[in-house]
Amino acid sequence: MLTQRIITAAVALPLIIFAVWFGDPYFSLFIAAASAVGALEFYRMVSQSGKGYPLTYFGLLWAVALALSPLGLHYLNINLLPPIISAAVMLSLLGILLRPGRETAFPDWTWTAGGALYIGWLLGYWLNLNLLPQGREWVYLALLTIFANDSGAYFIGRRWGKRKLVPRISPGKTWEGALGGLLSSLGGAAVVFLLLERFLAFSLPWWQVILLGFLISLFAQLGDLVESLLKRNLGAKDAGNLLPGHGGALDRLDSLIFVAPVVYYYALWIIG
Repeated sequence: MLTQRIITAAVALPLIIFAVWFGDPYFSLFIAAASAVGALEFYRMVSQSGKGYPLTYFGLLWAVALALSPLGLHYLNINLLPPIISAAVMLSLLGILLRPGRETAFPDWTWTAGGALYIGWLLGYWLNLNLLPQGREWVYLALLTIFANDSGAYFIGRRWGKRKLVPRISPGKTWEGALGGLLSSLGGAAVVFLLLERFLAFSLPWWQVILLGFLISLFAQLGDLVESLLKRNLGAKDAGNLLPGHGGALDRLDSLIFVAPVVYYYALWIIG
């Protein structure tokens, strides 16, 4: 299990760093693929639970369209988000209307819309972040700090974790692991910032680096807990088995989903 986890990370991390470094179309393709795979796992969990039967393939398209919508404003000077949401809401409701089994119409549509918004819309903030001035540096800071947080929480929780954090939601998470994630996030943010400052002329006051490390750890762990709650509600241990040692893609995307909007608005509103 641990060996598989390390091998998967050793393969995936350089690919992600490559996609960020070379920018579009690679980074956009990565976000689109992550949205599609994450949404597919989400809809499969729902269908297998019997708590709803979402419009899976329509939901995948909706999630990817939402994730890529920031590109319209940047490259075409068109805000694609309103027409995407309007068309998707109407078409999905028509799809629910025309399919058999109308007694589950409301949960089916709710799961379809919820999955697209939860995964596609929120993951799209990585593209928003990447399109900011020095966006590549912001993406590196956020992504690598998340990886530091997740690694610290896993290894410290595995070694010293005793006191359960929220056993009704995620029995495996501990306060020791959460603290380990926070400390690793702070250290990771500091190291990544020093590298970015040295090689890419990225500049921030140190107090903001520490604050960002704290915020990234907080929202990464909250995102993890939200996904754990959804899995628990649907009776699933993992979202899938795509990533050996990690579970499904959604099990790794959960923290990215919550962190992206936070860092984007921090960079936009606080840094300016």
